[in-house]
Order: sequence, then C-alpha cells, then structure tokens
Amino acid sequence: MAELNKQEKVVINGNEEEGEETRLLEGMAALDFDMLCSTVASQQTQGKWREIESSGEENAVGVLRMWEGEVVLDFMYDRRVALESACCPCYRFGKNMKRAGFGYCLLQGTVYFILLVSVFLNILAFMVTDRNCFLYLAVAFTVSLGAYSGFFRMQIKRKFNIMGTDNLLDDCIYHLICPCCTLSQESRTLEMNNVQDGTWHGRGAICIGSHSEGNRPFFELHHPHPISIKIPEPCSMQNGLNGFR
Repeated sequence: MAELNKQEKVVINGNEEEGEETRLLEGMAALDFDMLCSTVASQQTQGKWREIESSGEENAVGVLRMWEGEVVLDFMYDRRVALESACCPCYRFGKNMKRAGFGYCLLQGTVYFILLVSVFLNILAFMVTDRNCFLYLAVAFTVSLGAYSGFFRMQIKRKFNIMGTDNLLDDCIYHLICPCCTLSQESRTLEMNNVQDGTWHGRGAICIGSHSEGNRPFFELHHPHPISIKIPEPCSMQNGLNGFR
C-alpha cells in the first residue's frame, strides 16, 4: 500500500508539472516583427523616439520602422526590383506610389516619365545646338525630378514612421545621386512588409520558442494530447497472483 501511495503521489506531481509546462507554453507571446525592428531602431537612435504624426494608421503608433537594407550595398538584394528600378524607373516609382497610397500607378509613373524624358531631351538638344538655355532647362528638370521623388520619399517615411531624418534635402539628394538604388530600397521596404494601398500589414508574427501557424502560437493551436496513467487496484492484483498459483 505504501508503494501504491508513492506511485499515486508521483503521478499527481507529474500531472502538476505537466500542467505548469502547458501553462508556460500557452503563455508564450507572439512578437510582431515590427516591434523587433522598432527595438533595433530605438537602440540605433540611442532611445530617442521620433514624434509620430497622426496619419490615420492605427498600427503605426509607437513603432519605429526601418528601411529594408542599405541604399547602395543592398541594391542587388532583389534582382527583379533592381532591374525594374534601373531599366524602367517610371514604372517602379508608380508602383511604389500606389502601394504607399499616394495616387494611381499610371498617373505617378507618367509624371516621373515626363520629367525624366525632359531631362534627356534637353541634354540632347544642348549637345546638338550648343545653346546654354537647353543646359539650364536640363538642370532645372533634373532638380525638379529629384525634388518630386524626394518629397514622396519623405512622405513615405512620415506615413509609416520609418527611421531617418526629416530633412527634405537629404531625400532629394538620394534621388539625385543614385535614383535607381533609392527606388530599389523603397520598393523592397514596401513589398517585403506587404504594404497595400497605404496600409502597412507587416510580415506577421514571430513566436519565440515554438513554431508558428499564422499569427497564433503553435501550442495554442495544437494542445498536447493528455496521457492517462491508470494504477491497478490492490484487489485485482491479488486475484491475478492467486490465479497464477
């Protein structure tokens, strides 16, 4: 009987331990990827959080996001985006504006195309006629193109609270010096974070310490099956021994 009581205590303690482990596993939190990026960005800015403007996006409150990769070093990270940015920047710019919610793709791409073609036509006219007026026009259209693209880059940063300076001149310089690399960085950020029509959906949730299915923890979806341990009664054990005798 003493041995049976010990076994019962062991089983009860084992069930309690399993219950505690199950509660711990069920209490594991699924961390949003934006919060992880926000933590890294906050450390890089030495804990100084930028003031978030009211842009109508609820999930942007308290989250400081980052650009996907460097402007120049990660240009070929996504080859498709890189080729589109280099060969057809007007199309890439229009797609970015549509994703960010700043107008139609055709309209924004057409404006970018007109400014870009005007630059090349005036440069060509200057080379043929050798008149300074065409050179001045080429410089003016180039500055206009950089200012137009830089303005919307700043709007993307403000709308989605992306880490960076609030100086419009910096964004314009990025588009003037390396427009293809800058467009590629903006495209990677919007596509990899599933931005659709001005809404930042993000990459989903990351569950620490377990697998994830959707946005819920693995152990919340698949509870462990209970294992029952039955102890034979003393009478049945005595009857079994008497039967063998």
